[in-house]
Order: sequence, then C-alpha cells, then structure tokens
Amino acid sequence: MSKTEKAPTPASERASGDKPFLSVRDLRVHFPTDDGLVRSVDGLTFDLEKGRTLGIVGESGSGKSVTSLSIMGLHRTGTKRGAPRISGEVWLDGEELVGADPDRVRRLRGQKMAMVFQDPLTAMHPYYTVGAQIIEGYRAHHPGVGKKDARKRAVEMLDRVGIPQPDKRVDAYPHEFSGGMRQRAMIAMALVNDPSLLIADEPTTALDVTVQAQILDLIRDLQREFGSAVIIITHDLGVVAELADDILVMYGGKSVERGPAATLFEAPEHPYTWGLLGSMPRLDRELQDRLVPVKGTPPSLINVPSGCAFHPRCPYAELTGDRSTTEVPVLTEAAPKHHAACHLPIAERHRIFAEEIAPRL
Repeated sequence: MSKTEKAPTPASERASGDKPFLSVRDLRVHFPTDDGLVRSVDGLTFDLEKGRTLGIVGESGSGKSVTSLSIMGLHRTGTKRGAPRISGEVWLDGEELVGADPDRVRRLRGQKMAMVFQDPLTAMHPYYTVGAQIIEGYRAHHPGVGKKDARKRAVEMLDRVGIPQPDKRVDAYPHEFSGGMRQRAMIAMALVNDPSLLIADEPTTALDVTVQAQILDLIRDLQREFGSAVIIITHDLGVVAELADDILVMYGGKSVERGPAATLFEAPEHPYTWGLLGSMPRLDRELQDRLVPVKGTPPSLINVPSGCAFHPRCPYAELTGDRSTTEVPVLTEAAPKHHAACHLPIAERHRIFAEEIAPRL
C-alpha cells in the first residue's frame, strides 16, 4: 500500500539543523477577475537545500512562473479586486516571506535570492547600458561601494558568464546583445550579489540548441562555484534531465509528482508525467514512430475540473471508477522520497508503465 504523505512540520518548529534553505508550505496564489477566481497555485509544498537544483516542469498555465514570482515577493498584495490572494508559507533560510514586511523582502531580493526572467530583452531596461543595470543592482545592496569598484565588479561578472570583451561590452545596450548574450547578462545581474537562491524561469526560451546547452552548462558551473540553491522552471523535461537533482511536476496549479530526477525519469508514477516524457524527442535511439503529444489542453484555472484536474485528458481515468471525477488525489509515497497524486493503485501504475509506456519512451 502507498503511504499518504504526512503533513510537513512547519519550518519554524524544526530544529535549526533540520531546516531546508527554502521551504514552501501549502502556497496558494489566487487572482480575482471579472470571470471568477483564478487558482494559479493551489496548495504547493516543497523543500530545497543549498547546493541542489530543483526542476519545476509542466505545460504553460500550470502555475510554475506564478510560484517563482511568489517566492520573490513580486506579486502585489491587498484585498481589493485584482490583487492576488496569497496564503501559505515561504521560508528562506529560516525567515518567513509571505507575511514579511515588503521592504524586508525587497532587501532580500537581489541579495539573498535572485531571478533570471523568461525574456531578457523585456526584463532589462532599454534606455540604460547593461553595465549600468548590473552596477545599480550591486550598489543597491552595497551602498558603501563606489562607482569605479562597482563597474569593476560588473566587468568581472560579465567575464564570468562568458561575455567576450567584457570591459567594452559593459557599456553596450541590451539591444546590442544577441539573445544568448542577453541571457548571460541577466545571469550576471542575478549573481552579482552572490545570492543563495537563484530562480531561472525558462532560461533557454527562444534560444537555439547550442546556446541553450551553453546556458545550462553555465548555470551548473556557477552553482558549483557559488553553492547556491537553484530552481529551474521549464515546460521541457529534457532541459532538466541532467541539470536537476529533484523534479516537481505541476498541473492545474498543483504538484502531481515530485521526487529525485533519476527516479522520476526511470520510474515515473503519474500519467501526466508519462505524457510529458512521451512527447520528448530521443537522440540516443532511432525514431520509429511519431511523438505522441498529451491529448487535449491544460484546464482553465477558473473552472478547474472536479476530482483529478487531469482526468479529462487521462487515458486511464476510467480504471479508477468515478474517483477521478469526484475526489481530488493527494500526494502519496510510491517510493522513498518519490510522491505522486494519482488514484490508480501503485501496482496498476507499475504494470501500465512497464507494459504500455516504457516500450515507447
């Protein structure tokens, strides 16, 4: 029998030696709109230690980016229409952020936690040079540092992320950089204050495969150098196949599977994860059949399907009777540190994967 996941001990109650560096507990982010309440994140829980990488994967609209923005404190707060309703806990190095003073979160942002945004062209200001923007971020957290020393630091960081002729390119504007160079400059800006947490939101979007591989290698090397905790957000399991230590699969604002990367790739437990793996091209074997996409479209986060949100697209929903349509599945332990939210019995999931899914992957 599977073992239902125990309610996690609040980070504030753990012994100091047991605290993960980042601890997210029952995070909910809901947006009131004229059409109804958008449940972008609906009860998300996970931990991340320093020196480890967590890959958060899922289709567009599954709640990945909203989760990262919530950790960074970049959502507006309040109760009037249009302001998000945020609840739960986000603990960073023993400090709770959801209920913290906005000024305190702002001081932590950039210094202790930083983010590489999805589109570096729109994330960087077009009127200021790349160097000026890196310098501003550095001096904001080091007010005693002069402009000359801050510029030297900016040049060092551009050089560290592989920008050629950094002493000259520091004075270039974002539009003078290629897509890959802009992404590298964003990474330099994020790491200029040596943050302990780095969140990379779709860091390889719109980049060709060669530059994509270079960016991922760069993130891996910088993590080893700085010892940071890293979150990689992507819709592509292939991006995190070798980079992530652990993987969290999101669907409909919830976690449907999470566990060590090696375990999740070798023995995935959720039909949605099977679909994501089945839609990945393989380069290590001859392609015999066309890739099989996950049928249907992601659910509306205003009108989330009853029961299991994935059941309208799941080819195995009928095997659970009416549980998939009436009962919301909870994360249960299928293997050590490996949890999945699925009504199919574990033995049945293993049989389906071995007989039907694995031969096609």
